[in-house]
Amino acid sequence: MDSSDSTGAKTVTTLDRLDPGCRCRVIGVRASGSLRKRVLAMGMVPGAEVEVLRSAPLGDPTDYRVKGYCLSLRRAEAGLIGVFPEASDIP
Repeated sequence: MDSSDSTGAKTVTTLDRLDPGCRCRVIGVRASGSLRKRVLAMGMVPGAEVEVLRSAPLGDPTDYRVKGYCLSLRRAEAGLIGVFPEASDIP
């Protein structure tokens, strides 16, 4: 799900690939069924700003701040959420 335009300025990735401290904006949710409903109900809607807070010692789950509250998602769930990192967080 990674992509960039001809200048390389636009990078779309998934939420599970971002490091703690990164900020991003949700582009879309690829999950389906009840998982999609649950993720959207928790605030992971297109356009929402998300900050990666911290990861568990083994990397799963990871804590995110979305719409003013903390949310923990497993790596598999975060991998279904497409995001656009802020310009300062793109390597």
